[in-house]
Amino acid sequence: MADGSISSFKMRITREIGGVRGFFARVRHRWWFRSLALLALLGGIGLLLIWIFIARNLPSVDTLRSYEPPLPTNVRSYDGTPIHSYARERRVQLSYPEYPKQLVHAFLSAEDKTFFSHHGVDIPGVISALINNLTSSGRPVGASTITQQVAKNLLVGNEASYVRKAKEGILAWRIENTLSKEQILELYLNSIELGRNAGGVAAASEAYFGKDLDALTLPQMAYLAILPKGPANYDPDRHAERAIERRNWVLGQMADNGFISPAERDAARAAPLGTVPRQTPKFERVGGYFVEEVRRQLMDKFGETNAAGPYSVYGGGLWVRTSLDPRLQQYAQKALRDGLLRLERGRGWSGPLNEKPLDLARGWLQPFLNTNIGVDYENWRAAVAIAREGDSWQLGFDDGTTGRLPRWAATMPVRGKGGEAFNAIEAGDILVVAPESAGTFALRSVPRISGGMVVEDPRTGQVLAMQGGFDSRIQSFNRATQAQRQPGSTIKPLVYAAAMEQGLSPSTIVVDGPFCVWQGANLGQKCFRNFGNMRGAGPKTLRWGVEQSRNLMTVQVANQIGMDKVVDLIQRVGISKQKSPPYLSYALGAGETTVMRMVNAYAILVNHGRALTPSLIDFVQDRRGEVIWPENWRACEKCNAPDWDRGPMPRPVTRARQVIEPMSAYQIVHITEGVIQRGTATVLRDLGRPIMGKTGTTSGPTDVWFVGGVPQMIAGLYLGYDTPTNLGGYVQGGTVAAPIFKDFAKPAFEGMEKLPFTAPAGIRMARVDRGSGRRVFGGWPTSDPLASVIWEAFKPESEPRRGRRDQQEEAEKKAVVRKTAPKAANQGERDFLQREGGIY
Repeated sequence: MADGSISSFKMRITREIGGVRGFFARVRHRWWFRSLALLALLGGIGLLLIWIFIARNLPSVDTLRSYEPPLPTNVRSYDGTPIHSYARERRVQLSYPEYPKQLVHAFLSAEDKTFFSHHGVDIPGVISALINNLTSSGRPVGASTITQQVAKNLLVGNEASYVRKAKEGILAWRIENTLSKEQILELYLNSIELGRNAGGVAAASEAYFGKDLDALTLPQMAYLAILPKGPANYDPDRHAERAIERRNWVLGQMADNGFISPAERDAARAAPLGTVPRQTPKFERVGGYFVEEVRRQLMDKFGETNAAGPYSVYGGGLWVRTSLDPRLQQYAQKALRDGLLRLERGRGWSGPLNEKPLDLARGWLQPFLNTNIGVDYENWRAAVAIAREGDSWQLGFDDGTTGRLPRWAATMPVRGKGGEAFNAIEAGDILVVAPESAGTFALRSVPRISGGMVVEDPRTGQVLAMQGGFDSRIQSFNRATQAQRQPGSTIKPLVYAAAMEQGLSPSTIVVDGPFCVWQGANLGQKCFRNFGNMRGAGPKTLRWGVEQSRNLMTVQVANQIGMDKVVDLIQRVGISKQKSPPYLSYALGAGETTVMRMVNAYAILVNHGRALTPSLIDFVQDRRGEVIWPENWRACEKCNAPDWDRGPMPRPVTRARQVIEPMSAYQIVHITEGVIQRGTATVLRDLGRPIMGKTGTTSGPTDVWFVGGVPQMIAGLYLGYDTPTNLGGYVQGGTVAAPIFKDFAKPAFEGMEKLPFTAPAGIRMARVDRGSGRRVFGGWPTSDPLASVIWEAFKPESEPRRGRRDQQEEAEKKAVVRKTAPKAANQGERDFLQREGGIY
């Protein structure tokens, strides 16, 4: 201070603050507080980032409340019998109470023993998996709970990453807040993939053991519980020892968790796996062409997978009632196959079923199974040629067994090439063989010629049976619906139906003689001929022309009424989609159509000319049983009643339009009955019941046909090569196609009521001379098919009139009849009508 300097200092007075604010004021500069604050900030930022990049776009777990797993579409026949199933994977949906408790315990022991105690995520397990992944390389692993697996399978996907695991954890937490434990287990057991195309535990039980869940044993339940870890790793055929080891581990876990006793564990460990070989449902081969056509129609209507809508074919769980009659399908299939084999007999071996040999470098079974080629004709089997061993070939079959094809069992010549079939076989060829003795098989030949057959109910349009070739697993092309062929003479009844509509009658006289038309300067003159170049027979009735299938009479009639009338009727009944050109050759079957369309056209004739739409599907139900197609479908009340309730008979409402005049349609049906009695299809006469029909043979001949039937069913078929080829001069509709129909009809008609074809109102039945068509008043028709007097169907005022000469002849005949005819022959027409049930 002596030197005069002045010292200065500052003072800050603070007031003590109490409470929480004071506490934070005192500690905010401490290092530990700042560390905690930083961690909280980072945690908040982390949660924000998780929400932005992971949680924000996660799917809603509310969708699990209404989740419906993909279910197969089940197809049934007309009586409800299961016949097929369309599925990418087999699946049966059950509710939680339907699962055996021991099965649930097995899955809990194998996958998530703390399931009922955690809240979606097993924290200790996650920490352990995280440490393991950080200290090792390779695919990340984790301790996924059952809830996390549900999230992965149904909501997230199977991406191998930590992001996916984070999504699983978040969704698992949400799921636990939304669903009960039992609901979560139900979703899990219904959706888990367990191999062999089995989705869900119930389907896996059938796939691996061939039995329902409630029939499984304890070791079998434990085996199913090991499959979620990887079905291929525990395949019973390739890794049986590994599967048993893992199964026994699960049994041990069940004992440790108190679900089973040590004695039960030890007994189950001693049991074999007990699995059955991989197989497909037996009903899949019933009506192969029919069920494939049903599939096509369903695909067009509902789509393939769930992406196409809730009623998809391969995931919608539809129940489809079809019109298929398995009994008739079996008869049609056998009749057509036998006919094809008869026609091909003696023509040599047609070659292997596959176009080029299979690559057997990595084994023969899997490549063979991948072809899906098979045959179910009698005892025939498809086999792959594995290796030649001297004078025999080693064969392999789809069930993993092998056999032997010796040289003496394959000596037939190779068709079109010559030489012995045994020497033409190569390793990898798929052959058709039949058993000869234990382990020995003989070569068989699948016919190259093919064809199609359809059976339809003319009262409803329901397709009762369909065969589109020899075997759908060999030839997928359905010739019943897809093959466009010339119908030949089977078109003629429709030509004459048009003539009836234009005023002609069955007794109208037409000249069976030469007929030529001028087609223009470029084409010149066209002269028609009868089949086989038969000469004309002169003036004949229309009935005779149909019965004998005369080409010249047919073109004469078509030309007389106008070909435009013929093609119009052909389009009306659906034989052709578009109106054909009015060429006379179309009256002889030069156009193209399918068996299905021809059968439906004949069914329309029998149905009094009312339109029919061929239908394979009666109705479609969703997984809950509601009918979803056809729209506005209504059940026929009391149609299935066991007995009469003394009320009016229930009848479905019909709203079909009239496409052929009813009386004209019946006249053709009545005429075509004569085709069976004395025409080109007399081979069917001994069936002993009213049958209508018509044969057909195209130029060449390249195709042979028969279409016809009884009031309860109409069937039609054709035979021919896919690439039209001459069948040989001896092949005709009456000699080849009609006998095949007979092979079908014999068992199909057995026990069926013999019904006449009913006539519509207005038809008049008159006795006429079969040869001339003139009215007969003295004689009566007999059961002789060649009787000179027959009943003929006429429209009102169109029957032949009585002339003066007729009156003189009648008086002379009456005197003879009174003396010679038996009492029964003098019955009047009224008695005849009563005897025939009043059908006329």
